Amino acid sequence: MIDTLRISFRNLGRKKSRSALTIMGIAIGVASVVMIASLGEIGKYTINQEIDDLGAGGLMVSGNSKTAGTQLTAGHLDAIRQSGTVDSAIPVIVDYTKTYMRGLMMDSVIWGIDYGANQVITLDTMHGRLITKNDVAANKRICVIDQNIAQAYYKRDNIVGKGIELQFSSGKVEFEVVGVVASGGNMLQGLMGNFIPSFVYIPYTTMQELMGKDTFDQIAVSVRSGVDEDVAGAKLVTVANQVSGVRSGFKAENMQGQKQKFNGILNIVTLILSAIAGISLVVAGLSIMTMMLVSVGERTREIGIKKSIGANRQNILCEFLVEAFTISLIGSLTGTAVGLLLVVLGCLPLGMPVLINMQLIVFCILFSVVIGVIFGVHPAMVASKLNPVEALRCE
Repeated sequence: MIDTLRISFRNLGRKKSRSALTIMGIAIGVASVVMIASLGEIGKYTINQEIDDLGAGGLMVSGNSKTAGTQLTAGHLDAIRQSGTVDSAIPVIVDYTKTYMRGLMMDSVIWGIDYGANQVITLDTMHGRLITKNDVAANKRICVIDQNIAQAYYKRDNIVGKGIELQFSSGKVEFEVVGVVASGGNMLQGLMGNFIPSFVYIPYTTMQELMGKDTFDQIAVSVRSGVDEDVAGAKLVTVANQVSGVRSGFKAENMQGQKQKFNGILNIVTLILSAIAGISLVVAGLSIMTMMLVSVGERTREIGIKKSIGANRQNILCEFLVEAFTISLIGSLTGTAVGLLLVVLGCLPLGMPVLINMQLIVFCILFSVVIGVIFGVHPAMVASKLNPVEALRCE
């Protein structure tokens, strides 16, 4: 076997350009699959992190717009907090509007929230403070903004104490900035800035006063550890229905469940793209067959000499199969290395984690080697069946 391997490497070295091009074809196919698989894993991880940073975790209880009497009130909030499965719950009021500062304007989302909201949604304080119980009780006109707003207006993060105007139906209202939090969904906001605006957080009581309402849009809930979120969601819906005296007036969205469905879609897309990239491996296999058939024609006399001095069909067959195996292995390993290198070089400048689907990569290497050997069988059979007398006559 060692002699066979040595002979295979020597034969590949005879036509360096042809061997290099064949190996390159395999390497490109493998590198494509490796990159797609790795980017799929990285994309899934990054998007999940961004969704978590946006605060889209736990359960969101909301009313069914098709059913009368489904406005969430303080009574619903108290009942949900006392349900036994809830760790914490906060009222949420959302309004898409504009913010003004220093003569500039930008689209933003105003969140009316309660104190202690960081127990349910992600609020990573960078400067100043968050909303307090006193702010909520006194309907104070203070706000907490995300880092993107501070950067957009002042080109720095710390703008605590500055004034900002928020647009409501009654007109512009000035608020004092008491805190700056890290922007949730930095990457999503960078890629989809027109769809994911920046956030402003104010006391929900202040927002109710300015909007002339005493209800909530949603109630954000984090369930207790060990409690199934789907079960908890069904119980919370029942509690809300009982408070309003209706049968199906409310719904609970399990954001974690939505993330799992989204991950499933990403996995399917990754597999489909990997399969498409894998077609290039089949094309590379055809190039191996072509190269081997040409090699058989060029080495006909050599094969005849080997058979005349005692080499049998198995020896010739093994020699060509090992040659096809060697080409495939070198190409697949080269492609894997190049693919991983490109993934690392792409992730480092963006500060993204390098995640690798090792199972898919190992499968890709094995698949490319098997394809190479399969396409090398026919040329090897042709070489092993050559008549030594006829082969020796070949010029």
